[in-house]
Amino acid sequence: MWFEILPGAVIITTLLSVPIYAMYGLDKLTIGNAFRRNMDERFSRVMYQRDFRLTDNPYKMNGLEQIPDEEEKKEEKDPYEDSDDPAIVKKREKERKLREKQLKKEEKLREKQLKEEEKQKKN
Repeated sequence: MWFEILPGAVIITTLLSVPIYAMYGLDKLTIGNAFRRNMDERFSRVMYQRDFRLTDNPYKMNGLEQIPDEEEKKEEKDPYEDSDDPAIVKKREKERKLREKQLKKEEKLREKQLKEEEKQKKN
């Protein structure tokens, strides 16, 4: 009869569900968390790597407070610093001159503000 298939169906269903539930325990033992993050799409992999880099624990919720400020970041070395390419040398020199010009403007502005503050203090 039709009910003769029930024992076989139960056995097959049980055997197919064992790996699913076994992964819970294996993940808990190996990575310390019972659930793995989905790595099917590239964005998910990138977010996993970002969280791991920021907190060394990709399963911990990370907010903006975990991302270091720009001042805290170490200055990265310019990859073209030792380059002999004339175009790169010219570009670097142009950037240096622009930075110097901006610093001079800021210095003049600070001096002007200091003079104004001194005038206000005198009055």
